[in-house]
Amino acid sequence: MNKLSSLLIALLFLTFCCNAASAQTQKGEFINTSIGIGMVAADDQADITGSGFYAQGEYVYNILSWFGLRPYAGAIFASGASDEPGMDHYKVKSNAFLLGGKARITAPIPYVAPFLESGIGMSIGEFKTYTPYTHLEKKGLQLHIPVTLGLAIGRNHDYELKFVYYFHPAAEQTSGAAAIGYSFPLDRS
Repeated sequence: MNKLSSLLIALLFLTFCCNAASAQTQKGEFINTSIGIGMVAADDQADITGSGFYAQGEYVYNILSWFGLRPYAGAIFASGASDEPGMDHYKVKSNAFLLGGKARITAPIPYVAPFLESGIGMSIGEFKTYTPYTHLEKKGLQLHIPVTLGLAIGRNHDYELKFVYYFHPAAEQTSGAAAIGYSFPLDRS
């Protein structure tokens, strides 16, 4: 390796390190909006799923570059029926507004930061799980447990690709979404 290529590698490494410092997940307050393709599935052995619409907004308070708290409000409207011939009366449905709080742990990696979220919340709406194994219909207020796996993307991690799940124990179903999100800071200093 000659001196020119060694200098070029050192210069590229230094440039990458300087850019990486500003690309970490940032502390502060943000608003995050997400939209995606909603889904719902029964928690039993039946292969009955449905699809629909999902949207959510979050107030984000990042305490550290790798940890934050996220109260949220959203909605999911998803339903589906069995694909098996003669079994189309088996259905699953989740039409609900979602409220709750989550905590996020992020790997503060430049440009693509994986994250995991979980917390507790409540759903207000209608849930139907009618399968060969389960016959439930719930209306009103239900507990749910949110879990999200995703990637924060971009120089400031403003964009997100994520899989969002809401486990509804009382309705014996899981709803969620494949979603994209965008965060913008509230403190623009």
